Amino acid sequence: MDKLLEIIGEIDIPSAYDHFAEGEAVDPPFITYLLPGSDNFSADGKVYYKINDVHIELYTDAKDPEVESTVETVLDEHGIFYDKSEVWIDTEKLYEVLYSFQMEG
Repeated sequence: MDKLLEIIGEIDIPSAYDHFAEGEAVDPPFITYLLPGSDNFSADGKVYYKINDVHIELYTDAKDPEVESTVETVLDEHGIFYDKSEVWIDTEKLYEVLYSFQMEG
């Protein structure tokens, strides 16, 4: 998790794990990140190699290629292969760009 926190820090956008606490919300752009699962490798009935699924969710008021480029540059600099998807959340009036990848845990 230390490596992930380093990466999040380099992106230099307000961030929180999973969500911002009530009363601590920030104006977009902001990031939430979470570790929704794992894909560990086992040997001899034990976890031999830990692999975490990682989601970095970028939220913006409008489509913002410059902010997306900032996130992608940091991920690229760390050699992270990611999948990217995007959705408009009408109830929140926000774009969510999701970066999904795996990293050693």
